[in-house]
Amino acid sequence: MDLASIDHVLTTTRSVRKRLDTTREVDMNVVRECIDLAIQAPDGGNLGKYHFLVITDPDKRATIAAYYKKSFDAYLGARKESYAGRIYDSASHLADIFKDVPVHIITCTDGRVDTSGSMLQAGRYGSILPATWSLMLALRSRGIGAAWTTLHLAYEKEIAELLDIPHDVTQGALLPVAYYTGKDFKPGKRIPAEQRTYYDGWGATR
Repeated sequence: MDLASIDHVLTTTRSVRKRLDTTREVDMNVVRECIDLAIQAPDGGNLGKYHFLVITDPDKRATIAAYYKKSFDAYLGARKESYAGRIYDSASHLADIFKDVPVHIITCTDGRVDTSGSMLQAGRYGSILPATWSLMLALRSRGIGAAWTTLHLAYEKEIAELLDIPHDVTQGALLPVAYYTGKDFKPGKRIPAEQRTYYDGWGATR
């Protein structure tokens, strides 16, 4: 394997907000190709309970964006002081342009998590969230950006009605997808892994 290329994709795939190019049409063949790659992610029981809703209709995107903005204002707007200025500005920008992002992808899984215990919840989310991340990695490797968002879930029922999502299906994440401006991304600042890695017991570092 070309470890340098793989490591580069892994360390430079992040939520793209300000650099999403809302003026450029996204190639649906590339999106389909990336979804084909994404379904190779770990999947509970290999039962294939994943679903991907690709939304390009302008009216439906606008409706989803309106729910997203409403949720953003209610949740993040009230917590503005908790976020670094740059992060908040980036998230606020995304909320403002969401309707103009050419492709929205909502990832889903069969079954409901709100009626399950923690074990089943983990299993159900584990059947779609790895694929969601793999989708972002595949898109990134092809010059397409995305942002992992979940604020739309405050209006999950309304969005389910808009898109005819069955009542027994759980939505995982909403990805606004577009080509990005600029050439590349740098690794993000993170708390060093050694400070969050424990051995044989919580808090036992080496």
